[in-house]
Amino acid sequence: MRKFFIVLGIFTAFGVLCRSSDAGTGAGSGASSATRVPTFTLDQAILMALQQNPTLLNAEQEIKRTKGVIIQVRAQALPQVNANAEFEWIDPNLSGARIFGTNTSTGTTTGGGTTPGTSTGAASVVDSPRSQVADPSPTPGITAAEASDVSYNISVLGRQLIFNGTTFNQIRGTFFQRDSAYFAFRNTLDQLIATVKTQFYQIVVNRELIKVQEQSVHLLESQLKDQQNRFEAGTVPRFNVLQAEVALYNQIPQLITAQNNYRISKLTLAKTLGLYFEPRRGENPPLEVVGEMPYAPRTINLADAIEMGKERRPFLKQARANVLNQLQQVRATAGQWLPTITTTGGGEWVSSPVNSSWHDISKGWLALVQGSLPIWDSGAIAGQVIQQRALFSETKITYDDDVRQVELEIQQAYSNLQQNQELITSQEKNVELADEALRLAKARLDAGAGVQLDVLNAQVQLLTAQSTRLQALFGYNSSLAEFDRATGAQSTYQEMFADLTPHATKTKTYYTGSGVDAEGKPKQTDEDGPRIRTGRSRTSSSK
Repeated sequence: MRKFFIVLGIFTAFGVLCRSSDAGTGAGSGASSATRVPTFTLDQAILMALQQNPTLLNAEQEIKRTKGVIIQVRAQALPQVNANAEFEWIDPNLSGARIFGTNTSTGTTTGGGTTPGTSTGAASVVDSPRSQVADPSPTPGITAAEASDVSYNISVLGRQLIFNGTTFNQIRGTFFQRDSAYFAFRNTLDQLIATVKTQFYQIVVNRELIKVQEQSVHLLESQLKDQQNRFEAGTVPRFNVLQAEVALYNQIPQLITAQNNYRISKLTLAKTLGLYFEPRRGENPPLEVVGEMPYAPRTINLADAIEMGKERRPFLKQARANVLNQLQQVRATAGQWLPTITTTGGGEWVSSPVNSSWHDISKGWLALVQGSLPIWDSGAIAGQVIQQRALFSETKITYDDDVRQVELEIQQAYSNLQQNQELITSQEKNVELADEALRLAKARLDAGAGVQLDVLNAQVQLLTAQSTRLQALFGYNSSLAEFDRATGAQSTYQEMFADLTPHATKTKTYYTGSGVDAEGKPKQTDEDGPRIRTGRSRTSSSK
């Protein structure tokens, strides 16, 4: 028995040790997973943003909302069937009082007084108080004793709109609303891709700027150490040491600023990607990026780029959908002047007045055709038409301004691309020259032919050249992302958005290139040039 307890104790201790080791391993793995930082390439960051960015998700929900509006408005033109049922039970005592005008609880009539020449037991038809129960019309020839205290009525009626001037135009307008939401989704998607690219490149350039600042600080530290050694040897004055210290301490704040900018840029990208703050990571960065700052010069024809932007930008297609929707609203409002015709039909089942048996019910079919036409509304419809026409004109003016906005954005991005490309070309050579100048200044100082100020100036010039080149690289890539967004080349679509794409996108309804107006119709050109119309006056430009 003693040996049994000894063996049992050994196994128990072994099990406790195993659980302790497992718990320690689990804690260690949890700590490592908590401190693990997600790493993203540019493509991975874009995919994450497309999955989790709230702005894009809201744009997708807006498409679904407009699809619900289509179903709601379309239901007005489709058959609607309603079933109605009424069941009523009246106490026989109360029914007798209502029929004969006698208050059964007091034995007196309900009349307000005795009228000369009438019986005191008769109820006054005029002065009798209104009953609190629905007054069933007594069937002729049926006394209160014979009337049933239960009555019910069941009907199933269907209603169908035959014609009006508003519903069908409103339905067409809802399709354009859906199209507008779809193009807004695509515009948001393009903007999101450009934003992720810019924020990703901002992290990369801030990381490189930290390296530049660290190199400058290390160089100044070595310069300070060299001057201190020379001062102790008695070959340079104390002033040289002070200059080196001042230069070093002036450079350290720039390094601190660069490190802070690097952290902030990571937080900004994490928010765009939809990443939450993780308390267990503490001050650790929310993410890391993998990649370098690319430079791929692109040959661009500005005229072709502007035309491509007009044809492909979802921004303009959304404005076109708004114009077409407002046109339908004008037609729907004017359609109120037209007649409205509806038909109603169905069956009805009414209980018998003498008993509640289902076999004695009265049943049959009924049909009803109704029509209405406004004759005189004191200008109410006319006022609504004027408002809708003004809104229609506003959408067309907005469309024309959006076209000019697209042209402006493309030209601005093109100009920024040229500027940054020229800066990169100039600074690549400048960095080489500044590096060589710093090397010569240090060599002359070591040989005793130069001064420390030359070395410090050469270091500042090299730092400026490196920083300018990095900023030019960032500016070029961010301008390229903006140029692709402005021209509609940021992404390609194959119309596979889970049944969200409008059928009209496969036709010329949303062609927004040159030569068409806000409604998609060919522009009318005059031999005398464009005309400007304001109110009732019209002026034409001279040749």
